[in-house]
Amino acid sequence: MCEILLVTKGHPYEREPFYAMFEQMPKVNWTLVEQPAAQALFSLEEAGAYDAFVCYDMPGIQFQADGPPLFIEPSARYKQNFLELLEAGHGFVFLHHAIAGWPAWPEYAEILGGRFLYLPGELRGTARQDSGYRHGVEHRVQVLADHPVTAGVASEFEITDELYLYEVFEDSVEPLLASGHQFTQDNFYSAAKVVTEGKMFDNEGWAHAPGSNLIGWTKSYGNSRIVYLQCGDDPVAYANPHFQQLLGNAIHWVSEASAKT
Repeated sequence: MCEILLVTKGHPYEREPFYAMFEQMPKVNWTLVEQPAAQALFSLEEAGAYDAFVCYDMPGIQFQADGPPLFIEPSARYKQNFLELLEAGHGFVFLHHAIAGWPAWPEYAEILGGRFLYLPGELRGTARQDSGYRHGVEHRVQVLADHPVTAGVASEFEITDELYLYEVFEDSVEPLLASGHQFTQDNFYSAAKVVTEGKMFDNEGWAHAPGSNLIGWTKSYGNSRIVYLQCGDDPVAYANPHFQQLLGNAIHWVSEASAKT
């Protein structure tokens, strides 16, 4: 049985159908904690009660009603504790909007393997445009690797979900899933227009280079196993059996004792 800490808050979601995924997941017990209270559990002592953390949160962003969001850097203590967990081999699964978290902490993007940018900024020393989003995309997913996370999942499957035109560090990840959607600016809307102008579903004047079609990967950081799954925006996605299988597999894989050696 896997004991997981489910970390949420920072981005809206429909709670009951999201929690239902974990209620019906075989051999998984879960405890919910919201940000910022969750930060106290990112330590070797407190995390010892859990086999893995599943992060569906978006910390470090304070949205404003009348201007761009504020990006808040985590405390030095939190960063040190987090990095100690990674060196100790604690497992992490990051879902969907978690890839936008802690934008003022560059190393967080390296831990996850990429970043969703709400505003234009610098990443790995290069200027980047704000990222794009598109809700309710019906797309076909291809499984790229024979891996414990993809075990039992069809080689190709359909899902309706939100997609991101975001930054993926393809040189640092082991690809698991690719979408057949076209990751070009015409198929997405600007995130910055939403948070700075209040304009949803707008890409007028927004110029973004074609992006990665990877929507799932694994990587290691320190001695930890990391999984990122871009799936998981809403109840339609939560109910998809392929996503449920991937999520359950990811939890068990990062939780294995071998991941903590």
